[in-house]
Amino acid sequence: MGKNSKEPSVKVIILLLLVISLHHSSDAKCQGRTTQHLASSGPFPTSSTSPTPIIAPPFKNGVRRIILSVLLGVATGLMGALLFACLIRSFVRYLNKTPILKGPVIFSPIIHPKTLHLALRNENQLLGSNPHGKYYRTVLDNGLTIAVKRLEGFTNTAARKSEKRQSQQQLERLARLRHRNLMSLRAYVGEGEGVWLVYDYVGTGSLEDVMKRVRDNEVRLGWEVRLGIAVGVIKGLQYLHFECDPHILHYSLKPSNVMLDAEFEPRLGDCGLAKLFSKLDMAATSAYTSPECFHDCSFDRYSDKSDIFSFGMILAVLLTGRDPADAFFREAGSGGSLGQWLQQLQLAGEAREALDKSITGEEGEEDEMVMAVRIAVVCLSDEPADRPSSDELVHMLTQLHSF
Repeated sequence: MGKNSKEPSVKVIILLLLVISLHHSSDAKCQGRTTQHLASSGPFPTSSTSPTPIIAPPFKNGVRRIILSVLLGVATGLMGALLFACLIRSFVRYLNKTPILKGPVIFSPIIHPKTLHLALRNENQLLGSNPHGKYYRTVLDNGLTIAVKRLEGFTNTAARKSEKRQSQQQLERLARLRHRNLMSLRAYVGEGEGVWLVYDYVGTGSLEDVMKRVRDNEVRLGWEVRLGIAVGVIKGLQYLHFECDPHILHYSLKPSNVMLDAEFEPRLGDCGLAKLFSKLDMAATSAYTSPECFHDCSFDRYSDKSDIFSFGMILAVLLTGRDPADAFFREAGSGGSLGQWLQQLQLAGEAREALDKSITGEEGEEDEMVMAVRIAVVCLSDEPADRPSSDELVHMLTQLHSF
């Protein structure tokens, strides 16, 4: 029973008790006046004109008392039942409240808590950092190499206990996610004012690192590999958006959160973490942030179509090879951003001019890439309703090639 339904019941019961009390008081006053009148008139009337008091029959008084007693008993019983129900509800809530766990919470049988604790205390290889924390590579005693992310600002104050409990429940939910294109959360450790998140280590690095090496001519990624990365990313989003119940939004999809294994199979990292901790807000400064969230993004405004915009930018990077932060996009005539530049070329019928020259040459592949440019432009639409869903995008991209 909800709060709104309880308040009218309590008001009705209180009103009923007041009515009964007033009625009982009026009866008592009437009886007092009748008794006083009889006493003053005496056993024998002094005048023939003296009014004869009307005395209610005993039977009616008895029925009235029974009815009042029944009503009073019902009201008392309802109040008692209501109080008892409130006590039971509070007790059940207390029992169901998730305890705040201390120490390592392990989701993988090959990781031992003591081994993990020792590894976290040792000197670890720093892989990278951002305003929210740092990334490390470490090796456990059993030889397993893991990637660790330390998030700051996870306070232990009493005022934050409810937030910590919600974060713990969400982390446990994320640990249950299983998909080939997602980074699996293997463990987490709450310690001090931070939390350690443990993932599988992926040696190739992030898509951001790989594309930087591509621009420096250290690595060559053909169109087939790039399309495979795009398909893997959108399949990971499709799993989060459609197969998880309730669905999960990524909130921070960008190349630095797309990890690549030795075969360049992508795995999405940091799924849902931006909303997980109150300090990890979505700083709307990234080129991958959708227009509806760029200036003042709240989690209520963020939707699955916001994730799709971020994917469109990743697809644009794979097609053009360009960094969205390139000074080229600040020049006149470039549109001001990678997405707007692509849209201009698409409208002018010059989509081929946007393609990475290191992967052009074969006519069949170029046709596929031009079609992929159109898909990226649709994903980068200003209006969320104009963007396709991740489910639709899986079909669009897999039709370009056989995956």
